[in-house]
Amino acid sequence: MAEPLKDKFGEEMVHRLGRELVAVYPRFDVDTFTAQALDGYHDLELLPRCRHIAAAMADHLPHDQAEAIDIVVASLGPELENCDPADAAPTGIPEIDNNPMAGFYFMAHGHFLAEHVTGHFDQVMAANYEITKRATSEFSIRVPLRDHPDETLAYLHTWVHDPNVHVRRLVSEGTRPRLPWSFRLRQFQHDPTPVLELLEHLKDDPVEYVRRSVANNLNDIAKDHPDVVVEVARRWWADGDRVRRRLVRHALRTLVKAGHPDALAILGFAASDALAVEQAEITPAHAVIGEKVTVAISVQNTSDLPAKVMVDLRIHFVKSSGATSPKVFKGGTLSLEPAGVGTVTKQISVAQHTTRTHHPGVHRVEALLNGVAKPVGSFALSEEPT
Repeated sequence: MAEPLKDKFGEEMVHRLGRELVAVYPRFDVDTFTAQALDGYHDLELLPRCRHIAAAMADHLPHDQAEAIDIVVASLGPELENCDPADAAPTGIPEIDNNPMAGFYFMAHGHFLAEHVTGHFDQVMAANYEITKRATSEFSIRVPLRDHPDETLAYLHTWVHDPNVHVRRLVSEGTRPRLPWSFRLRQFQHDPTPVLELLEHLKDDPVEYVRRSVANNLNDIAKDHPDVVVEVARRWWADGDRVRRRLVRHALRTLVKAGHPDALAILGFAASDALAVEQAEITPAHAVIGEKVTVAISVQNTSDLPAKVMVDLRIHFVKSSGATSPKVFKGGTLSLEPAGVGTVTKQISVAQHTTRTHHPGVHRVEALLNGVAKPVGSFALSEEPT
């Protein structure tokens, strides 16, 4: 079994933070800070650990919040290389290079700003600017965005042109309406216009790290405003090069998976009655929980014109109540000449997963041909071999 995520964020993070704070603020009581931060630490999950450390920081830094912020910023250490993290050279700092959780270390600093500082808006924004050049401020920037949206957006409109890639990426990632592990930005769920204005500046960023974040932000927006994102995607696709079109494809992934016809059409997969399932094979017809089921779909283009086909699978999984819940699996794409036939094969695990529990029963299977559902059969699932 994989090591729990929280265990990769262990006591060494607390000790490191104490050393860095006392190095810039000699009056910092490292021993009492460490004892407080580690009290109950092992029972906490990852994010509560970060908040627990932040609370200990607040108790042991000066009560003058402006001074405390200055100390935190001074303790941050060297910036990350100004490039896509995938291309960055080792920092030479073992605690960073040898720890996949090193970036989360700075979440404690962000929680200190977000939860233990009142006021000092400009100083907080400057601190977030510095933190994000070491890891990311995508979580802590959300408090200013929620509480002072206009003032924060004014900063972000300057940061979209910042020479530092991590600052530009903060603009797109921090404004995601549905950022995982954080609260939702309800005002942007209601009206994404301010976010879209920022993304316009970043859609052709020279770094993939930023463009990927732009796509993720659009994908968030699509869950509340699908038609708005379709219009943006259509415009970006029409005058975009290969790189921008890759961004658009990633941004439309939720809409494509849901079979949104306009999103599919942008990518060249227009709905058509001329696409037909010629043959379907589901094996085994009776599977046992823990095994795998293979679905092979042969698709025919019955029109007189070539066709691009996106073939996905939708399985209606049986729930404990006997009702069903559909889940879509990506299949593949086909380029079919008139009267041409192509086959897509997909293997589906019916083992128990943390995100999906399987139950005995008959599971219906549909093929989605450019978003249009075609029934192709079913398979039975049992707990023991029949």
